[in-house]
Amino acid sequence: MRSTEPDPRIIVALDFPSAGPALELVERLDPGLCRLKVGKEIFTRAGPELVERLSDKGFDVFLDLKFHDIPNTVAAACEAAADLGVWMLNVHASGGRKMMQTARERLDRSQHRPLLVAVTVLTSLGEGDLGEIGFAGTPADNVRRLAGLAEDSGMDGVVCSPREARMLRADCREGFLLVTPGVRPRDAAKGDQKRVMTPGEAIQAGSNFLVVGRPVTAAPDPLQALERIRAELVLDTVDS
Repeated sequence: MRSTEPDPRIIVALDFPSAGPALELVERLDPGLCRLKVGKEIFTRAGPELVERLSDKGFDVFLDLKFHDIPNTVAAACEAAADLGVWMLNVHASGGRKMMQTARERLDRSQHRPLLVAVTVLTSLGEGDLGEIGFAGTPADNVRRLAGLAEDSGMDGVVCSPREARMLRADCREGFLLVTPGVRPRDAAKGDQKRVMTPGEAIQAGSNFLVVGRPVTAAPDPLQALERIRAELVLDTVDS
């Protein structure tokens, strides 16, 4: 039976090398319980047709291509994504104010405007990694600076680690969305992400949407794994 939850908070990351296994997984999920994230690898291989097929199955799609280029190029790419009917897409906040503003202005003219969020600091990066690429300060310092720039530039929200969610929830306006990868159930391995939380902890910290990958996609029963994460989210919230 399909859930009547009006706004599923869990976004399942379709981090597969091709469309076949992704579509097999999707057949075992419920669009009333989750949304889907399509990233660079699978989009490069399967293209816009995959996004359209997922949408036809009733899923909201977060197109996670992290656009970062000159303003007009990014704006045109965002417009193309809007034409696909995606629910959300993203750009890199480090692309700067003009890039983000131009993208937002172009999307505002779309008939069905998707949410536009900006990536702050990738969850795989620690302080040493940031120093190597010329970013002074801690991950939290850089997340706060880039999130403020994204908010000023008209973004609907940012992608950030759940460990920075509480700080940003205090800093940013009401309604500013926080989309958080780096979410792992209590019994799951961290994988290649360093700044992680459980689903319940992330929601308590202020996250709006949680991106979850392998704990669902690699599970023997993906729908059961998704339900378990949702139950953990509710339990952690009640226990807080």
